[in-house]
Amino acid sequence: QVQLVESGGGLVQAGGSLRLSCAASGSIFSINAMAWYRQAPGAQRELVAQIYKDATTDYIDSVKSRFTISRDSAKNTVLLQMNSLKPEDTAVYYCNAKVEVSRFSPNYNYWGQGTQVTVSS
Repeated sequence: QVQLVESGGGLVQAGGSLRLSCAASGSIFSINAMAWYRQAPGAQRELVAQIYKDATTDYIDSVKSRFTISRDSAKNTVLLQMNSLKPEDTAVYYCNAKVEVSRFSPNYNYWGQGTQVTVSS
């Protein structure tokens, strides 16, 4: 089993910054990608940013140049630095990891419990 534990959410004014952290632990052979998703009330969960094992990254257009995803592979940790926050960034943010639990296993998808980010105008 694999556990993802998130931290760093909270309340911030528009234009402010927050940093989210997610640490993975458990039966991990390899983590092929880690990502942050978010879900606003009444909306579908959406992929915000993803970082692959080779350190390449993807972002949705609305956060490009404002958010930065990074990864510490030795610690199985992913960070999301969020700058210039806007009220529309308000959502529950979820950490996701695609994990191989043994050498020849497929990728399994794991989720954190979510952390609330609220941006006031």
